[in-house]
Amino acid sequence: MITRRRVVFAFGAGALSAFCPVYAQQSPQHVFRVGFLSTGGRTPDGSAPAALREALRVQGYIEGRNIVYEARFAGGVFERVPGLAAELVQLKVDLIVTAGWPATLAAKQATSSIPIVMAPAAGDAVATELITSLARPGGNVTGMSDESVQLSAKRMQLLKEAVPKAALIAVLWNTNDQGMTMRYRGIDKAARMLQVEVQAYGVRGPDDFASAFDAMTKRRPDAIFLVSDTLTRENRKRLIDFAATNRIPAMYEYSFYVHDGGLMSYGPSADDGFREAAIYVDRILKGAKAADLPVQQPTRYYLTLNRTAAAALGLTIPSSLLLRADDVID
Repeated sequence: MITRRRVVFAFGAGALSAFCPVYAQQSPQHVFRVGFLSTGGRTPDGSAPAALREALRVQGYIEGRNIVYEARFAGGVFERVPGLAAELVQLKVDLIVTAGWPATLAAKQATSSIPIVMAPAAGDAVATELITSLARPGGNVTGMSDESVQLSAKRMQLLKEAVPKAALIAVLWNTNDQGMTMRYRGIDKAARMLQVEVQAYGVRGPDDFASAFDAMTKRRPDAIFLVSDTLTRENRKRLIDFAATNRIPAMYEYSFYVHDGGLMSYGPSADDGFREAAIYVDRILKGAKAADLPVQQPTRYYLTLNRTAAAALGLTIPSSLLLRADDVID
């Protein structure tokens, strides 16, 4: 015979087992702390880039629930980068996503144990010795890298196609950024292959642009090639205005320069780079080691053309370029 006490106990045990899964689901989740380090300016909300956060959200990382972001921005002041990297290390973040070669180098120098994900590409990571090789990066750095020579050659080809008579091309780049210096060398090599002369204008700070422009005024180039990093990006309006005033066609590396009034660009999307970085972040937070994750190069490049800028320069963009363009601004 089943007594009342046994019935009550049986009911209680069943109820307890029913509620246990609910209790487990409501228990606190581990909250990952992801650092973001950039040599550039602050994002609108002061957090990591929206493309990175959105890609991680799709993978199940919800801000405030199982992930938080610690973002640091140098605002173009390169001397601040090492200190900001040290701050992220002191916060004991689980991982650091970096934007730009100086940020990646500073993070690598600040820690050999915290994983570092480069995004977007911080130049040629092998040539700048951030990693050992693409297939086996070694150490604690992985993510995205450039292929400087081939990409520079493609950009030079497109520029020559737009301006067939261009024989003298001025190149501006930040000599303080080793990643961009390697990119300049790729441009110089590509120019020699195309039998084009290069005017090299290395800049180190905002004040150097005026002297570069003065030199170009004295010996006018047929075209300009701007290598993009934080310094040149922050001073892009000065170059775009100089090129327009002096009617000099210019090639840029990212489409936002063209949307700001530049002539043409060919390169990867920064947002694509952050989305790729989210895949690395997810794998590392789930236990993978950065040293075991091969470094990738962008697989998608975008050609952007500005017909309004071309008309102001008295330049007709060939139909062969227009047909291949991903975006044409009128």
